[in-house]
Amino acid sequence: MTALRLRHRMAAAALVALAASGCGDYVRQGRSPAQVVIVSLTSARGTGSSVPTTFTSGPLLSDVPDVSAGETVFDDFGQVSMRLVLRDPGPTGAASPTPLNEVTITGYRVEYRRTDGRNTPGVDVPFPFTGALTMTVPANGTVSGVFELVRHVAKVEPPLALLGRSPIVLTVLADVTFSGRDAAGNAVSATGTIQINFANFA
Repeated sequence: MTALRLRHRMAAAALVALAASGCGDYVRQGRSPAQVVIVSLTSARGTGSSVPTTFTSGPLLSDVPDVSAGETVFDDFGQVSMRLVLRDPGPTGAASPTPLNEVTITGYRVEYRRTDGRNTPGVDVPFPFTGALTMTVPANGTVSGVFELVRHVAKVEPPLALLGRSPIVLTVLADVTFSGRDAAGNAVSATGTIQINFANFA
């Protein structure tokens, strides 16, 4: 085999590998031509029977009560704002989403983790959970929705329950993945992260 033919075969192999790599990335991202972008992810500490109306950015100071002393347990909430973008807006970037690209979010999943790598649910961090959230991300503009970020039950079982009678502050990162489908039925998801500091702040 001549050096020229060898170079041609190597170039062809490289092109095939590059094409396969690009295709793999697209498949992992889903088949929808639109992508959901999380504009903001904020939080609010629960303080009563109604859902909070004021949400702030930055770490959530989640109060873990001492239930043995009669302190009340409240869940905490998050608020997400989303918009749509096209994965391929065209060579000039002028194309924009249409009503056919609108995505209906139907649920979310919260998973907690620590930066030191100790992530056993029920021992080091609260158990993950899946919740319901229904809202449609419009073709143009944004939409916001409120969801439960920390459940009541998480504060009365390990490891959080131990904080009610301790001065320790447990810091975790909550990865929240929102999922749904576009008008054509293609699966779409987006993940955001928020910091939570758990302690008996009261």
